[in-house]
Amino acid sequence: MTEERPDKPPENKTPGREPLGAKLPRRFYKDVEVIRDGDGYQIALDGRPVKTPKRAPLAVAHAPLAEAMADEWRTQGDLIDPETMPMTKLVNTALDAVTGQEAAVAADIAAFAGSDLICYRAAHPNELVTLQARAWGPLLTWAHQDLGARFVLAEGVMPVAQPNDALEAVAAVISDYDPLSLAGLHVMTTLTGSALIALAHAKGLLTAEEAWAAAHVDEDFQISQWGADSDASARRARRWAEFQAASRLVGFVNDSG
Repeated sequence: MTEERPDKPPENKTPGREPLGAKLPRRFYKDVEVIRDGDGYQIALDGRPVKTPKRAPLAVAHAPLAEAMADEWRTQGDLIDPETMPMTKLVNTALDAVTGQEAAVAADIAAFAGSDLICYRAAHPNELVTLQARAWGPLLTWAHQDLGARFVLAEGVMPVAQPNDALEAVAAVISDYDPLSLAGLHVMTTLTGSALIALAHAKGLLTAEEAWAAAHVDEDFQISQWGADSDASARRARRWAEFQAASRLVGFVNDSG
């Protein structure tokens, strides 16, 4: 008697949406090109346009951004590894999950300002207090002078309510961003824990390296005291790569704006 086996669930082979532990799909194309698509630019594999996971055309209005995505597809080896395609994943997210939901995504980013990293200061040691003030003080001054948002500082981790007009000022700035920029800004905000750091970088006040350093003042101080952990360092390197991709995405949009 033959033992019946349950049907094997279908594999999800969409780049960037594989189930945990799934085998990577094999590369099925040879040529990658950027083609005109109306007023935009689309990725094509062996002449066939690429679709997002929700079947929208993988098309953008910015030629340099399209070329950056195309380079990710070109550099794939025998297997397609989504972890090496951060720009493509971000644009997929922007087209599939942000477009049509701009207000909700903008509100989620603005919500970070209510408990922004740079508003919570250490009481001691003095060296850390000084490092935080040096890195974060100019950002708060910029937020006040350029955004019209004055934030309240707190000592320790106990939550402090921020003035409504400050939060509204930040939300007003974010509301002007398009889906691509919102996707990049959301990633940078969640990675840093600071809407103000992400906005300062998007506005050109900080370089990507300066923004990343500002978000890690506390962590870098701890490393200087106790040394680095290899697992934590590897995780930080992966997060830095994600931040860089988001930064480049926002930069492509800003440069063409």
